[in-house]
Amino acid sequence: MAPRTIGLVLTFNGERLLARCLRSLAFCDEIVVVDSLSTDATVELAKAAGATVLLRRWEGPGPQFRFALEHIRAMRPTVDWVVSLDQDESLTEELAANIREAIAKDSGKDAAKDASNVGYWVPRSSHYFDRFMRHSGWYPDRLLRLFRPARMEVHVSGAHYSFRPLGDTGRLTGDNIHFPYRNFREHLDKINSYAQQGADDLRAKGRSGGVLRGIIHGLARFAKLYLLKLGLLDGRAGFINAVHGAFYAFLKYVRVEERGEWGPKP
Repeated sequence: MAPRTIGLVLTFNGERLLARCLRSLAFCDEIVVVDSLSTDATVELAKAAGATVLLRRWEGPGPQFRFALEHIRAMRPTVDWVVSLDQDESLTEELAANIREAIAKDSGKDAAKDASNVGYWVPRSSHYFDRFMRHSGWYPDRLLRLFRPARMEVHVSGAHYSFRPLGDTGRLTGDNIHFPYRNFREHLDKINSYAQQGADDLRAKGRSGGVLRGIIHGLARFAKLYLLKLGLLDGRAGFINAVHGAFYAFLKYVRVEERGEWGPKP
């Protein structure tokens, strides 16, 4: 019996790049889109591409992915593989072909046996400012984008999520193309959101913050991105990214000490 593959995409106001993303998943037997109540044409685009669209209010990446995977497991128990992409990602033809080859290779194997991989890591190539970054900690940025749904867990840390395989994994070649920001303003909006979520996470863990800690962590992050991760080889984009990374770290640790709104209460 041929392996059954589901493409999975979480969306929110992703009309700019969604069609590109879904086209790259055309080899999947079905595509499931879980939308967080978008106000643009995201849902219409997904339906036009033939995707099954589920609507759910956003409560964070963990709950959203668990909802999506529970739906896939319950409604489609014969699903062998899931290819999960963000709405601003798309597979190159090379990577799509290698994914199909990996699925075919593992077809018929028992996922409970060590000889069968439960997931595959793929490199992600992200565009920033005027180039695709090749350093700065941005590449190859391998992520688990192909996995057996029954042998994977979702892990969340602050604003970020990752998949944790419950078994052996392999690596595939070919890039997952990523356009995370359309301009600096959007990047700063994300930094603002991520810094707040990171601060909330640190506070919940009982960690300390403050200006001094913010400065120290900010400088350390700049040094890591620009020097240790060779961001200087990414030209202007590498320098700007390192500065933004330092600003993110500074904001996160300063906000740990913030308690409520400023000024007098009404």
